Amino acid sequence: MESNHTLRRRDVVRKLLESRGDTLVVTGLGSSTWDVYALSDSPMNFYLWGAMGNAVMVGLGIAIAQPNRQVIVVTGDGEMLMGLGSLATTGVQRPANLAIVVLDNEHYGETGMQESHTSFNTDLAAVARANGIENSSTIDSMEEVETLANQIHTGGGTRFVCVKVSSEPDPKALPTRDGVDIKNMFRRAVLGQA
Repeated sequence: MESNHTLRRRDVVRKLLESRGDTLVVTGLGSSTWDVYALSDSPMNFYLWGAMGNAVMVGLGIAIAQPNRQVIVVTGDGEMLMGLGSLATTGVQRPANLAIVVLDNEHYGETGMQESHTSFNTDLAAVARANGIENSSTIDSMEEVETLANQIHTGGGTRFVCVKVSSEPDPKALPTRDGVDIKNMFRRAVLGQA
């Protein structure tokens, strides 16, 4: 069953990252990685492969370690559901430079497009808010995405945004799966170290 949302993931990611500057981006498993890689490949992207549920925690750690750099986590609803506990830790830490964007197609794309909990009654923004991330919302229009894109690279406190998107697939675009290469490229981009 397809979601009834009309926003396309790639259109959302394109808008969010088109003016990214030196923003650091952490991607979750699957589609979010493909989208970011296809539209904004950079050594300032940290692609997570096979680390389902860990995107927010990695992004939180980077945000704490790099307080003068904006950090955006781009992940999906399935990955976020796997890592709900990370919202509690993020709500305690609340770094001013962290934005979490969940591309919610209401399906588990990596395991066969089964409906996820968000297609029923799970409200991820409400969960984030309940865990202390006060600036939490759900959006479903390109106008709201454009507003978010104008705010997301400027800090202003921890932000959580669930973007309701279509479950229609986009072509896969796969970055390297070599975790050591990904780490080394990201480290050089952030710290300037070999």
